[in-house]
Amino acid sequence: MQFLAALSAQLTRFTAAVIILASIIALIEPATFSWVKGDTQVAVLGVIMLGMGMTLGKEDYRILAQRPLDILIGAAAQYTIMPLLAIAVAKALNLSPGLTLGLVLVGTCPGGVSSNIMSFLAKGDVAYSVGITTVSTILAPVMTPLWMMYLVGETVDMDGWAMFKFMLLVTLLPVVIGSTANMLLHKKHWFADVRAAMPGVAVLAFACIVGGVAAVHGHRFMESALVMVLAIAVHNICGYVLGYYSGALFGMSVPKKRTLAIEVGVQNAGLATGLSAKFFPGNAESAVATAVACVWHSVSGTVLGNLFAWWDKRKA
Repeated sequence: MQFLAALSAQLTRFTAAVIILASIIALIEPATFSWVKGDTQVAVLGVIMLGMGMTLGKEDYRILAQRPLDILIGAAAQYTIMPLLAIAVAKALNLSPGLTLGLVLVGTCPGGVSSNIMSFLAKGDVAYSVGITTVSTILAPVMTPLWMMYLVGETVDMDGWAMFKFMLLVTLLPVVIGSTANMLLHKKHWFADVRAAMPGVAVLAFACIVGGVAAVHGHRFMESALVMVLAIAVHNICGYVLGYYSGALFGMSVPKKRTLAIEVGVQNAGLATGLSAKFFPGNAESAVATAVACVWHSVSGTVLGNLFAWWDKRKA
C-alpha cells in the first residue's frame, strides 16, 4: 500500500502529463478509451467525487464553521466571475454556439478537484482552498443548472431540472458518502491506505473522461483549435487575475489571495465534460472544448502554483 500511496502522489503531481498522454493515446487509437461513455462515464465521474469526499473530515467542516465569511467570499467570487467571464469571452471572440456552450459549462462548474494541490504548491492557504472547493461543490447542483439556464438556456435546448438531479447524484452524493466514510473510518489503517491511493485513482479517472471525449470527438479538434484554446486560456487566466484581486479587495493575506486566484481560475472541467456528454451528446464542439479545458486548467494551475513558489524563493 505504501507503493500505491507513492504512485498516487506522483500521479497527482503530474496530473497534466497523465491527461495529455491519455488524449494522445485516444487520438492515435480511439478504441483505447471509446468505452468511457454513457453510464460508464457517469460512474467514472462518481469515483472522482468520491475521492474528493474521502479527503473531507471533521476538521474541514470545523474550518467551514470558523471561517464562513472568507469561504462565502470565495464561493461567491467563483460563481459570479467565471460564469459571467465565460459568456463575455464567448461574445468577445464571437464563438460558435457549441464552443460557447462548452466554455459556459466550464465556467459554471465548481472548483477543480486538483485546486487544493495547486494551492499547496503555491504556498497558499490549503484549508481555505478545501473549504471553498467543498462549498462550491455542495452548491453546484443548484448553481450550475441555474447559470446554464440563464446564460445559454435561450439558445440551447436543455433540461435544468434533469441537470440538477443528475448533479445531486454524481457530485453531492459521492462526496457525502466519501466524507461520511472518512469521519467514521479515519482511524482504520486500511481506510487510510485506500484514502492515500484515491487521489491517483481520481487522476486516472479524470484522464479516462478526457480520453473518452478525445476518442469520440478528437477528429473535430482541428476544426476550431486555435480559437478554442485562445478562449479557454483567456477565460482561465482572467479568472486567476480577478480571483487574486477579489481577495485583495477584501484585505486578505497573500496566501489567501493566491488560494482564491487558483480556486476561481481552476474549474472542475472533468465534470463539465461529463455534463456535456450527458446533456448535449450531439454537440461535439462543446465536448471537445470541455476536454481541452481539462488539460489547460491542469497545466496552467500547476504552472501558476510553481510560479508563486518561485517568486517566494526569489524574494527570500
